[in-house]
Amino acid sequence: MDAVLSLTQCIQVLSAPVLTAWPQVLALPPVDSGFVGVHVSADSAQDVAGRVDRASTTGVAVALSGGADSAMLAVTLDQVARERGVALLLLHVHHGLVAEADDWAQQVQALGRQLGRPVQVLAVQIGARAGRGMEGAARAARYAALLEAARAHHIGAIWLAHHRDDQAETVLLRLLRGAGVAGLAAMQPTSERDGVYLVRPWLAVKRSQILAAAAAYTEATGWTPVSDPTNVDPCYSRAAVRTALTPVLDARWPGWQDTLARHARQAGEAQLILDEVAATDLAGLMVAAPTDRGPCFSLAAWRLLSSARQRNVLRHWLGTLGAQMPSAAKLADLQRQLTQLHSLGHDRALTINHGCLRIRCVRGVVFCETRPPAR
Repeated sequence: MDAVLSLTQCIQVLSAPVLTAWPQVLALPPVDSGFVGVHVSADSAQDVAGRVDRASTTGVAVALSGGADSAMLAVTLDQVARERGVALLLLHVHHGLVAEADDWAQQVQALGRQLGRPVQVLAVQIGARAGRGMEGAARAARYAALLEAARAHHIGAIWLAHHRDDQAETVLLRLLRGAGVAGLAAMQPTSERDGVYLVRPWLAVKRSQILAAAAAYTEATGWTPVSDPTNVDPCYSRAAVRTALTPVLDARWPGWQDTLARHARQAGEAQLILDEVAATDLAGLMVAAPTDRGPCFSLAAWRLLSSARQRNVLRHWLGTLGAQMPSAAKLADLQRQLTQLHSLGHDRALTINHGCLRIRCVRGVVFCETRPPAR
């Protein structure tokens, strides 16, 4: 009885942020509505519901690796979903990268049977890394599989168990990699990708709280979470932070995770302001153009902006075109070429390749066109 009571108390603690985020799911628009997503802080969860048309979904899904974090999110969501009469699907991505992968899938299916919830195992293969490393390639494959499964089941939201410690590690890693404001905003409580919402209700919840709930659940039910050895393998960047840096930071700066999580929230707010400024600036630069050129802007008007706002507009413009964000060096080079264009002659046509797009400037109008496929 004590174990069950302890488990109940743990789930009640973990349910609070889930209940806060739940209106976002109940107010999701249809997947094909064309809504582009809203990124907000945890304190603005209700604002998300107010910005979208109220519509129901056929259910929600939780990404379930089998570890303590995602397992406890599944257990918590199971209780909340039953209270609201909402279907819940458990999605497990099978990377096949470690020998224990088959055992993990079986453990996830065992949890699904215990909860009485359907489990779908998604087998993926890690393809070409394209400079992203194993961690990046696995992450890309995982999200692609989750999103495809959600769309196949007409599910509008996937819940993810990232917590405060994950958020702090993400901010630290991105800081070390030289990320800008958008990167330092790290993970958002609610975001949208390819028509499916990603909900992270536990970004302010400590890992220790989740582990306590997992221990209570194991004592009460006998089910045990899986342990991924890559989480403590220093060959991987995040694991290196967790095993080498975290103990030092904990000893010297207790509570550093809360500090970095706060930085992430502040960076997210700053990015929202930058996006609003960029959208306003770009709207004032737009010019009429042939339909095959897409959004075009006046080079002369763009050059009247400050240097920082020029770069901000370029990032925003490329984002509206669905282009990959350029590195700081590439963005600076694009800005330099556009700035120097007239000094090199009014009749010179600028052409810069960027991914699958070609950025051009013809007669003072900057636009993008699709590059022909390589032969």
